[in-house]
Amino acid sequence: MGLTFLLILVFARAVISWVQADPYNPIVQFLYTATEPILRPIRRRLPPMTGIDISPLVVVMIVVFLQQFLVRSLIQLANTLR
Repeated sequence: MGLTFLLILVFARAVISWVQADPYNPIVQFLYTATEPILRPIRRRLPPMTGIDISPLVVVMIVVFLQQFLVRSLIQLANTLR
């Protein structure tokens, strides 16, 4: 549930970056403050590209990996330990 919410926030942040959103809008400010702590470390580690920020794509891939593999593996492990 939390990972899905994170995906929605990152996707909304990416869409907002494509349009000229008002930076003083409370929704835009919330999206920036909620996602920047996650995107900033990834941006620092990625090599500079041609003006394209692919950090949201990396976050989406990490979250999907966590949802598909890690969480399911932990659920299966919990079921076998019952």
